Amino acid sequence: MAFMVKHVVGGQLKNLTGGLTEDKSDGDKSDAAAKGMTQEEFEQYQQQLEEEKQERDASFAQKKAERATVRSHFRDKYRLPKNELDETQIQAAADDVELPTELAKMIAEDNQEEEQKQSVLGHLTNIQNVDMGHLKDKAQATLEDLKSSAEKCCVM
Repeated sequence: MAFMVKHVVGGQLKNLTGGLTEDKSDGDKSDAAAKGMTQEEFEQYQQQLEEEKQERDASFAQKKAERATVRSHFRDKYRLPKNELDETQIQAAADDVELPTELAKMIAEDNQEEEQKQSVLGHLTNIQNVDMGHLKDKAQATLEDLKSSAEKCCVM
């Protein structure tokens, strides 16, 4: 039934539009002539399009490799399993990938904070009601007392 309706309405619709559709009889024209260019200009245009496509592809691959580098860094940092896709993307960029400078700064700051937290003083700052300045002064005074007592022992 749908075929009959389409056949009846479709034929009348084609007749109604008449000359509005494009004629495909101009198939013997080349692509260059259709675009109003000479054959040489058309070839240069095609070559330029191909070069731009290659540049875009290279840029895209570089950005993918940078993102893969960031992901692999965080996988290493948090001891997560490695992803083979990230490794292949990094290798495809010929190892010209570095972490972005802003991210590298953030990572360096995080590493410094982690080192501080891992130190004895870092653990002491986590304890509440501890005066770090007083503890430092007391430790320095103790060291000075030890040095002076060691000097007195050497003299005797």
